[in-house]
Amino acid sequence: MTTKNSWQRFQYSALAIACSAALFSSHSFAAESNFSGRITDASNTVYFEGAKVRIKELNLIAVSQRDGSFSFNNLPEGDYTLEIVYLGVPKTQKRIKVTATDSNQIFVIGDNKDAMDNIIVYGQRAGQAGAINRQKNADNLMSVVSADTIGQSPDQNAAEALQRLPGISIQRDQGEGRFVTIRGIDPNLNNVTINGVNVPSPESGVRSVAMDVIPSELIQSLEVSKTVTPDMDASAVGGSIEVKSLSAFDRQGQSYSATIQGSYNELMEDTSPKLSGSFTDIFELSSGAQLGVATAVSWFERTFGSHNIETDGGWAEFEFEDAETGDDVEVFSAEEIEQRYYQITRERLGAALNFDLHTSATDKYYFRTLYSRFSDDEYRLRNQYKFDKGAIDLSSYTDSSAQFYDAEMERDTKDRFEEQEILSLVLGGENQFSHWLLEYDLGYSKSSESEPNRIDVAFAGEDLALGYLSTGAVPALTQASDAHDLNNFAMDEITYENNLSEDEELSIKVDVSRDFVWQNHNGQFKFGVKHQAREKFNRADVTIYDGGFDDVTAQQFSASAPGYNLGNFGPGIQQGSLNQFVMANRASFDINEQDSRIDSQGGSFVSNEDVTSAYAMVTLDINDWRIITGVRYEGTSFDTQGNKVELIKDEVNDEEQVVISPWQVSKDYHHVLPSLNVRYNVSEHLVARFAYTQTIARPEFGDSAAYQLIESEISEDDGNVETERKAEVGNPELDPYESDNLDFSIEYYPGHIGVLSAGVFYKDIDNYILKAEVQDNGEWDGYDEVIQPINGGSASLTGLELAWTKNFQSGLFVSANGTFVDTDDTLPNQADTVANLMLGYENNHFSARLSTTYKSESFQFDDNDASVYEDTHTQVDFTAKYFINNTMQVYFNAVNLTDEPMYLYHGSSRYNYQYEEYGRSFELGFTINSL
Repeated sequence: MTTKNSWQRFQYSALAIACSAALFSSHSFAAESNFSGRITDASNTVYFEGAKVRIKELNLIAVSQRDGSFSFNNLPEGDYTLEIVYLGVPKTQKRIKVTATDSNQIFVIGDNKDAMDNIIVYGQRAGQAGAINRQKNADNLMSVVSADTIGQSPDQNAAEALQRLPGISIQRDQGEGRFVTIRGIDPNLNNVTINGVNVPSPESGVRSVAMDVIPSELIQSLEVSKTVTPDMDASAVGGSIEVKSLSAFDRQGQSYSATIQGSYNELMEDTSPKLSGSFTDIFELSSGAQLGVATAVSWFERTFGSHNIETDGGWAEFEFEDAETGDDVEVFSAEEIEQRYYQITRERLGAALNFDLHTSATDKYYFRTLYSRFSDDEYRLRNQYKFDKGAIDLSSYTDSSAQFYDAEMERDTKDRFEEQEILSLVLGGENQFSHWLLEYDLGYSKSSESEPNRIDVAFAGEDLALGYLSTGAVPALTQASDAHDLNNFAMDEITYENNLSEDEELSIKVDVSRDFVWQNHNGQFKFGVKHQAREKFNRADVTIYDGGFDDVTAQQFSASAPGYNLGNFGPGIQQGSLNQFVMANRASFDINEQDSRIDSQGGSFVSNEDVTSAYAMVTLDINDWRIITGVRYEGTSFDTQGNKVELIKDEVNDEEQVVISPWQVSKDYHHVLPSLNVRYNVSEHLVARFAYTQTIARPEFGDSAAYQLIESEISEDDGNVETERKAEVGNPELDPYESDNLDFSIEYYPGHIGVLSAGVFYKDIDNYILKAEVQDNGEWDGYDEVIQPINGGSASLTGLELAWTKNFQSGLFVSANGTFVDTDDTLPNQADTVANLMLGYENNHFSARLSTTYKSESFQFDDNDASVYEDTHTQVDFTAKYFINNTMQVYFNAVNLTDEPMYLYHGSSRYNYQYEEYGRSFELGFTINSL
């Protein structure tokens, strides 16, 4: 829901850019000696992206695009030698003739059977070869995973497919990969694009894109750029992720594929279906132009769950006097421990429809769309064991059995349906004139997250005999029989919500480039402009009911005890009957008006962000050196509108009131960001790279939003009236993260498919954002406590990245990588070690892969004067595929073979913060395709 002012700003900037492009394109240039071609296989069904194409006599170099095409412009007429280098097949040389008439030819590589057997076989090798060739010939440091490679792993979404790459780890939600971390940098500091258009985040308050929304079947390739060039967005402290969807020109003629799959979750003993398919075709038009149409659809419904136990607020140190010895003993006590049982149904629906129009070898136009809908239907049962401060865990100092404490317990439910949608549309093209290449696109993207009719119900029980032993990752909870009698739990509070978050962006971009020769060295000058208008909208609609329940107890909704592996959970609560009761009786419940207004108004905001960019860059080839350098300007205009919400508790006059007033703040900032990427071809097989780049990351929308939640308590003590104020506030004045980045790497590419690489990187990050108490900074006089996000100084990290991929002629396959990071600072989500190992075998009839991902422990945040860490995580997956014939395959996947849980601990690994297990999953599927 773009505001009028934001839309007007976009219109003015877009009009200026479009007029510049139109003025440029209105000049007519005579086409002179242009030579182009496409690289394909002997059957003319597969095109090769990432091949290095060189005219030897002129030392002119081009890299083939996703449709296998390449072009050279303004060539002198004559006879030349065209050299094509593509890892996995022998070097190809062809004699060509350049005349005044434009030429467009087809070039076949690997046109002997032995060469083709090395690369164009079923599955892994073809996809791996394409990815490695693109990495080798890229201008920046890049890792690529292709659609064929994704198909060889049991990865259900884009996040899980990316975790196999060097330096990449993922954050999981309910056992599924969701957010992507590059070199340990928080996902909010990365940039994500689909077909070149930035992807806004569907979740409220954040910038990170939940990539589990994008099904893997819609993806043609994923590219992770760890260094940026001036023509790329600078908002990439960790890196930039590009999602490319299917194009008809990825392969020749008509093609199709279809997959049907069933999966089984061991923990919940549920089965789930999956269907996907794709179709592409190229139509010859009467004008001689070619129209490519590609479409893909994927649907997956997964029923599963998890078992969880958490310690809310962590563990507190407590001094206890031993009753027998009288000695003071220091122990740790927990104030609240929770048992959680989840039942989840997740549905993914993804669709892509792409059009590519090639009117000539030098004039191309496209319209690409991608739509994805992800729903999460979750029902959670939770038991909260609430202990008084100082209720101790006897196992901290003795072997005695658990002691019971007179405590409270709450049984509550969460019945929540959440739906996330992403829509990405991009219309663009490119035109080659005599000396100039003009590229342009108009993009629109929108993400949303809706949470309709969410119902949370709490039942409270008091004076119950409860206890615990902290015996490690899973605290052992104990209870007397009255804790499992639902008659002892009265309905206490109901929260009803209808929440909506939307993130919308319009963008326009124009790039212009021209080749030149400087002192007999080939080069290219490129410049461009871009404008983005973005709006982040969050509406919280919360109603809290705290009375009028007529002595209803949980027994009225009693259900059998769920199968819970982490202790004695007790009886469950029926989802259907409880939901029906709440919806039928809402009108008679007592509404807590003040708390409802605070949660609704305090959680709602609108933020607008306009970014105008311009850049200029030069690419220069000097013998075996390729140098890309330039500068990028990004100007940001930000404004945010929200509310100051103050709860005033006046104990003197026995009054309470909520005061709400609007709050709006604007802020502009500008960055000039130089960069340098250097590639040195030591030999045909050895490549060295160096990069210095400057990048930024704008603050999370939740941190920079205009909101203030204030609680004022007026009391009287000995005739003196005192006011105590506490607040939690956003900070619209936040500055963006700024990072200086250094990269050096060396890559060895043997003649066969494979790569051995090593690289070091360093990042110096300023303006790091963290939450802190700011009541003493001079802006909050009279407040006792104010929590606010602030720019908290700098952080730096140094890392080593190692990778080895090798396809042996015997059919064996090995892929191993590790990233090792050293930092003097405590950075969230920063793991010291991330590693992957994949072992496999493949021939023309059978393919198998055993893959392992490893992530060392990582700091998350501080709580209760101690640090919370996510424990080491190692996951093992297996996939096998049998090729019935050239077009039909049957496959089997086993996910999380070792039943690896997620574990967060508080201070020491002995003290639970969160432990959750998901079980193993098994998938059996069948695929048919036209290749």
